[in-house]
Amino acid sequence: MTPKLFTTLKTYTPKLFAADAFAGVTVAMVALPLSLAIAIASGADPGIGLITAIIGGLLISLLGGSRVQIGGPTGAFIVVVYGVIAAHGFDGLVLATLMAGLILLAAGFLRLGNLIQFIPEAVVNGFTIGIAIIIATSQIKDLLGLQVDHLPAEFLEKLPALWQARESFSPAALGIGLSTILLIILFRRLAPRWPGLIVAVGITSATVAFAHLPVETIASRFGDLPSSLPMPTFPDVTLARLQELLPSALIIAFLAGVESLLSAMVADRMTGGHHRPNAELIAQGAANLGSGLFGGLPATGAIARTATNVKAGGRTPVSGIVHALTLFVIMVSLSDLAGQLALPALAGLLLLTAWNMSEPDKWRDYARLPLEDRLLLILTLVLTVVADLAIAIGVGVGLGLALRLRRRNIPPSDWTPPSR
Repeated sequence: MTPKLFTTLKTYTPKLFAADAFAGVTVAMVALPLSLAIAIASGADPGIGLITAIIGGLLISLLGGSRVQIGGPTGAFIVVVYGVIAAHGFDGLVLATLMAGLILLAAGFLRLGNLIQFIPEAVVNGFTIGIAIIIATSQIKDLLGLQVDHLPAEFLEKLPALWQARESFSPAALGIGLSTILLIILFRRLAPRWPGLIVAVGITSATVAFAHLPVETIASRFGDLPSSLPMPTFPDVTLARLQELLPSALIIAFLAGVESLLSAMVADRMTGGHHRPNAELIAQGAANLGSGLFGGLPATGAIARTATNVKAGGRTPVSGIVHALTLFVIMVSLSDLAGQLALPALAGLLLLTAWNMSEPDKWRDYARLPLEDRLLLILTLVLTVVADLAIAIGVGVGLGLALRLRRRNIPPSDWTPPSR
């Protein structure tokens, strides 16, 4: 369970540091708009996303079992975080995050990291597509510039609320959002090594400022971003509150554990390395404890940012440390500029993120799965969207394990992690 950082530093060279530093700064430029957008979509202040990326990302790189894992807030948490804040307030989310951190630490010390292979891929794909649908729906308001006093958390209640606000539609907001999506796609195809996310969001946000377009920005809605890290604080703890938040903490721990280990497995395929799953779980536990103490969101390994790190040349956990420190420098010195990012631009970014999460290139393969696996995927997806994430995970994993027991002759190696 030794962190990979300790292993890599034994043979570290200036050449490796140069590569890691470039990759760390590059992935920080990707993480900046994503962290702000994920916090907003989760029902929290945008600066909290930045705090999560700094504290959570730093601890995941310092203590993790992967050479190239990048940690921070991710889209998979948006649904559960939004629900916890709506039901228990932000203080309740902080306590649930701290509890999840303790659960992950226990899972790591009990060496439960290898159990990831027993979670059916159909379940992972089903709730990931379901989460992507919910994220995309949550961004319609800002993409279209709709004026909605209170947007319900439930999917089936959200759609009528958006329809009722249709008369407040803003062509300028839609133009900024669609332009951001188009620019991100162009940068990915024409200049894949560039930090296209921040460049695209920066261009469209600058257009809003210079053309004085009637489009909301982070600062106009939420006020100034923080220019320093807050002091660590601990929420009020009672036995009743712990019991009340335990289901949410278990979901956060499950999502953090699964997504971080999936991300580490994807990174292994890209680099030819081998991660240490139990060290990774311990790092996730420490990251969620740290993020919670600083008032942040749940943190985990981020698959897209980890892939960006590898493609940019990152080879050791130092790149993740540089990523976190770069975001800290931006917070201290450029928070006013980051506050001018346009909300429709961030909505476009999250819509594209949701599309990529759903992995449309694999839909054809899903259609060719055995009938039982297709039904399991669809059931998990539908329950995620219209019911509750806890129900979806519980039912999906339970049925999936039952199917695996019925197929005892199928070896664990048939499980392949999705390359999100």
